[in-house]
Amino acid sequence: MVARPATPSRSATPRTLGAVDDVVPHPDLGRLAELLGDWEGEGRGQWGGGDIFGYREWLRFAHNGKPFVSYTQRTAASDDGRPLHGESGYWRAGADGSVELVLAHGIGVAEIEIGGWDGNTLRLRTESLRTSPTAKPVTALERDFELDGDTLRYTLRMSTTSEAPRWHLSGELHRAR
Repeated sequence: MVARPATPSRSATPRTLGAVDDVVPHPDLGRLAELLGDWEGEGRGQWGGGDIFGYREWLRFAHNGKPFVSYTQRTAASDDGRPLHGESGYWRAGADGSVELVLAHGIGVAEIEIGGWDGNTLRLRTESLRTSPTAKPVTALERDFELDGDTLRYTLRMSTTSEAPRWHLSGELHRAR
């Protein structure tokens, strides 16, 4: 089956652009196609050895028939609902099963992570990372995503110095649609 090109309709909105539900996923997406849709759940984290905090999280993985997935993430504090972290970018699948993550964070970090699938776990590691002059000092990130049907669990490790990355975030999300 050939994917029909995605053509935004006159009624397309920023919410629907890039999230074309009736477009067949590009075959090169491979396992990334399993992530498509909206996810929501909860997580916990720690910054710089401080107190553990809880948050709500929403992810969207969308496509438009091309061999990549657009990604947006936002979080809010569990205790009072204030906005926390947000990031957006693209997940690119290689023909060999590799995955590239091209990502921008609202805190002034731009990064590329590379990796691949190990069973049901997608492992990604920093390949390149740049920070803006006012960004928090982030030097490396490691992400492990475990996909179990309609449940997505993850752990994110981060380094803010030359030390090895340490636990920063973990969460469990469920497919919302």
